[in-house]
Formats: sequence, C-alpha cells, structure tokens
Amino acid sequence: MDSLEAADAAENHEDEATWLVPAIAAGCAVVLAGAGFGGWHAYMAHELNAAKTACAGAAENVREAANAYNLILNGDAADAAGIKTSQVKDAKTVDTLAKALKETAPEYEGCVADGKDGLDAATAKLNSQAKWYGAHEKSLSEAVEAVTDSKAAKTLETAKNTLSKKLDEASKLLKDSDGKVQDNATRETLTKAIDSGNKLKDGKEPSKLDEARKTLETAIKGVNDSVAAKTKADEEAAVAATAQAQAQSYSNTTYRRPSTGGGNYQRVNTGSGNANAGGNPVPKAPAPAPNPAPSNNDDDYVTLNWCGVLGHDPVAC
Repeated sequence: MDSLEAADAAENHEDEATWLVPAIAAGCAVVLAGAGFGGWHAYMAHELNAAKTACAGAAENVREAANAYNLILNGDAADAAGIKTSQVKDAKTVDTLAKALKETAPEYEGCVADGKDGLDAATAKLNSQAKWYGAHEKSLSEAVEAVTDSKAAKTLETAKNTLSKKLDEASKLLKDSDGKVQDNATRETLTKAIDSGNKLKDGKEPSKLDEARKTLETAIKGVNDSVAAKTKADEEAAVAATAQAQAQSYSNTTYRRPSTGGGNYQRVNTGSGNANAGGNPVPKAPAPAPNPAPSNNDDDYVTLNWCGVLGHDPVAC
C-alpha cells in the first residue's frame, strides 16, 4: 500500500507541476504588461510636463524681451522720432530710425496647445519671437543713439560756427570804433568778451559756446550804442557851433540908408579887423556925400544888431 500511495502522490505532483507552469507564465505576462503600460504612461506624463515647462519658459522670455523693446519704442525712440533732418549732421540716421520704427512686432499667442506636440510647436514659435524682440531692441537702440549723436554733433558745429562769426564781427568793431565811442569802457568790455570767446571757441560744450556768443552780442551792442551816442553828440555840437558863428557874424554888422531918399540899406561890417564872417577883409565903403542939413530923422543910420540876432532879414528890419 505504501508503494501504491507513493506512486499516486508522485503522479499527482507531476500533474500539479504541469498545471502551474502555464499559470505562472500567464501571471508573469500580466505583470509585465501592467508594468509596461504604467511605464509608458509615466513616460508620456513626464514628456508632457517637460513640454509645458519649456513652453512656459519660452513665454516668459518673450514677455521680458517684449518689455525691453517696448520700453525703448515708447521712450527714447519716440523722442528721437521728432528730430528732423535739418537738426542732424547726417540725415541718413533719421531715415534709419524711421525704418526701424515701421517694423511690426510679432503677435504673442502663448502656450495654448494641449498635447506635447502642440506645446513643442508653441515653444519653438515663442523662442523665435524672443529672438525677434532681442534683435530689434538692439537695432532700435542703435538707431536712436545714432540720431541723438548726430543731432549733438550738429548742435556743436552750429555753436562753433556762430561763435566764430561773432568773434570776427566783434574784432572788426573793436578796430573800427577806436576813438569813436562816447564811453571807452564799452570797448574794454568788448575786448574781454573777445578774449573769453577765443578761449572757448574750440570747446565741446554747446551751452558754454552759446553763452560766450551772447556775451559778445551784449558787448557789441554796448559799443554800437556808444558810437551812436558820440555821433549824435558831435552832430549837435556842430549845429550849435554853426548857430553861434552865424549869431556872432550878425552881431558885428550894421546897415545904413543912403542920404538920397528911397535907396536900399547898405551892409557895413563893424567887427574888429575889418573882416566878414568868412574871415576875408571887407573893402571900405566910399565916403558918403555930405547931407544938406542935419535933421531930426533918426533913420539916416540904423543899427540892426537886434535883427541879426533874431535871424530876421536885415532889409525887412
């Protein structure tokens, strides 16, 4: 019995082993399939999260680049856009800035895709936009700087030329006004202004050059006013001297009426030296014929000193 029982047990064991092998294999397959699906799902989730992160980073880069570009666009570039070609030394800089301002910025779309592929495409587009903003922010900054530098160069050049011309004008006036001013202190002030201007004429600060020019203009006006004042004073003095000479000439002149009635008055110079107003000797008048008899008529000889002083016609007097 024992042998039979042992044989049965051995047979049952073999049958059981035969059944377990496929069962274990099937179980292992199920485990492997589950592990594979879970791994794939985890991998895809990781890739999606990575795509989202990359897209978000690209969007942030675009935002920062756009802010930097717009800061210049609405600030320095807007100010420089008002500068005209007549205000700059190189007109091409104004044209370059105008072209840069006409550039159209890309339209921001952000990370709106759901899947990894869509997010990757959005990331690539955002990276391209960030490069656009970066490049144009640089080119716009350079265009603005070129315009402002050109304007500064033109301003300095104009200030130098204006000061130089004013120095030439002032130097000529200083030479021509010698002895022709009423107050010589004005010429001394002009001399100091010329010396100061010559020291500053090669400077690099337009404001100081303009200040020197204004100082020269003030000094020039002072000299011109002084010249005009002296000219007027000299003219008035000449008129007064002429009037005085004429008055003196009339005061030294008398008139007499001939003894025969109806004749005109004759002028006789009574001044010293027997000279007329021009300084020439006056010929002596012939002796008058004797009067028939004295009379009480006081009109035979009339002294008209008062007529001459008043400027009346001696004959009418």
